[in-house]
Amino acid sequence: MAEMNFGGVIETVVTNKEFSLEKAREVLKDETIAVIGYGIQGPGQACNLRDNGFNVIVGQREGKTYDKAVADGWVPGQTLFSIEEAAEKGTIICMLLSDAGQIQVWPTIKKYLTAGKTLYYSHGFAITWNDRTGVVPPSDIDVIMVAPKGSGTSLRTMFLEGRGLNCSYAVYQDASGKAEEKTIAFGIGIGAGYLFKTTFQREATSDLTGERGSLMGAIEGLLEAQYEVLRENGHSPSEAFNETVEELTQSLMPLFAQKGMDWMYANCSTTAQRGALDWAPRFRDAIKPVMQWLYYSVKTGNEAQISIDSNSKPDYRDGLNKELEAMRNMEMWRAAETVRKLRPENGEC
Repeated sequence: MAEMNFGGVIETVVTNKEFSLEKAREVLKDETIAVIGYGIQGPGQACNLRDNGFNVIVGQREGKTYDKAVADGWVPGQTLFSIEEAAEKGTIICMLLSDAGQIQVWPTIKKYLTAGKTLYYSHGFAITWNDRTGVVPPSDIDVIMVAPKGSGTSLRTMFLEGRGLNCSYAVYQDASGKAEEKTIAFGIGIGAGYLFKTTFQREATSDLTGERGSLMGAIEGLLEAQYEVLRENGHSPSEAFNETVEELTQSLMPLFAQKGMDWMYANCSTTAQRGALDWAPRFRDAIKPVMQWLYYSVKTGNEAQISIDSNSKPDYRDGLNKELEAMRNMEMWRAAETVRKLRPENGEC
């Protein structure tokens, strides 16, 4: 483990320099890792672990997702099983189903959580709000978490590129006395860039806040608002989209991702710098009360209950698809399809 300075605050982080892949393999050498669910996080984590030399099996119900697992090289009856069979065979049972899916299968999974096994999560939702989810693990097992800070697709893509996706990790229950070492080994196994310590509660609240805030909900709302104002004032779809989304994602985000917001500012015009410096505090002051309201809604469990109630409806998927289709059909995102086609390829203009 290494101590790092995060903006003046010292935190302990773990990388594969302090905790090697070889050590991770040694820690988990006697474990059978059963990845339950092959949807969002399942493929990335399962395939990365397999490629890194760990003993991995997948549990998935038959259907399109099962067929995807077969296409990815998981062999029925050897490394691909029903959820029940995988849970029975696994010593580390990885709950990588959706939050709603985890609630649904919990009575089944719990039967296979015999003494000495490990229950693994990549999100603290089910445990943090177990008064609502009913997920209460037995006391004689380890309960651990590694939470990639991105999608399973990104985890896999970055792994294949030789990079790692940052992850948080936590131990909720340490029955073996070795839960933390096991957790870090798992994080190294899935290809973490670096690991930072948290708790199930902190991960769940920060994750739900981020998804509803700057990562998805707030950014979509901000983009829609600016695009609409430009269009209402006579700007064309192409101009409105380029000034709202394309320049942000293709030009500016890589700059502040690489060296920070100040460096991005320094590489923009003085007019842009002045305006951004003047208006950033106004946006912050306007948005912060909404973020405080959002965090309160998350922390009190209100957001969790909304998710549980909506995701458990039998027609949830149909309703979700309609909402996503409505977003896709917005003029801004239809304009995006044309702009993407016009992006120069292979450096050609």
